[in-house]
Amino acid sequence: MSRIGGRQQPVDTFQAMVSTGAGPASVVELSDSDLPAGDVVVDVAYSSLNYKDGLAVTGRGRIARSFPMVCGIDLAGTVSRSDSVDWSPGDEVVVTGWGLSETHPGGYTARQALDPAWLVRRPEGLSLQQTMSVGTAGLTAMLCVLALEEHGLTTELAAGGEVLVTGAAGGVGSVAVAVLARLGYNVAASTGRPEQAEYLRSLGAATIVERASLEGEGRPLDKERWSAAIDTVGSSTLGTVLRQTRYRGAVAACGLAGGNDLPVTVLPFILRNVALLGVDSVQCPSEIRSEAWRRLATGLPVEQLDAMTTVEPFENLPQLAEDILAGRTRGRVVVDISGRGS
Repeated sequence: MSRIGGRQQPVDTFQAMVSTGAGPASVVELSDSDLPAGDVVVDVAYSSLNYKDGLAVTGRGRIARSFPMVCGIDLAGTVSRSDSVDWSPGDEVVVTGWGLSETHPGGYTARQALDPAWLVRRPEGLSLQQTMSVGTAGLTAMLCVLALEEHGLTTELAAGGEVLVTGAAGGVGSVAVAVLARLGYNVAASTGRPEQAEYLRSLGAATIVERASLEGEGRPLDKERWSAAIDTVGSSTLGTVLRQTRYRGAVAACGLAGGNDLPVTVLPFILRNVALLGVDSVQCPSEIRSEAWRRLATGLPVEQLDAMTTVEPFENLPQLAEDILAGRTRGRVVVDISGRGS
């Protein structure tokens, strides 16, 4: 309760998933007085589930830099209050990255205060729910595609070869497969879950690659196979992909589900001129981020986006976090914060 004019007034509270640094995160009641500094307040409708969220919610990874911390690296919702000339109440917006859940309270909450520079207007052609079907994972996938294109990848240059996506049944991988296939590439999808083969083919994969065939250390150079690749796994998988990439090919690396080491020699780089392109979606400049969202809105078929998406209620977050760390999720998981459903 708050006291206004000598009378007790009810305080509007809302739920949030908060990590205290000691064990798993838990649901707590917050009010506007708990909001961080930020010129724009957003009523959150949806968030999403990413690997980093799984680490934060279960407490198995040190994601937050301070505590307590609201979890959730993504959010989509409607501006309810703004002190910024760029945003007005009623604007539908998306926020991904920028330290949410790490240095700034995140999206697993009904209300959040944010820096106006972090907001992106909801792309035309995507609903708020669909923007979270994309989320950080889908944005990262498109940033990988943009990086490969900037390096020179075209369907003409890739003719006769394959573009590989590792961890293809996950969030980044699913969007990457669908986008690359829509662009006309011959997509090879690597997964350790053979039961997901038909799902990946429905997204446009032409070839299914068994994950085990890309694991382990091999020769310094293997037979050339991939015109380019998007890797979400890291470690020995990334090492194998680099050894198998064609002359002047490129690999966009954006994940470390298999580990953060890289067992590879310099030979792919100095004998085949292979490029290793690092892709980050957290601090990505706003102009590149906006271009990626534009490309996603026009180049990712919404029927495929919907097919790869599961919508789950906020209260299921603890189990969802366990599932994504165990590799039991497929495609994209949207978290329904407001309870409005799909």
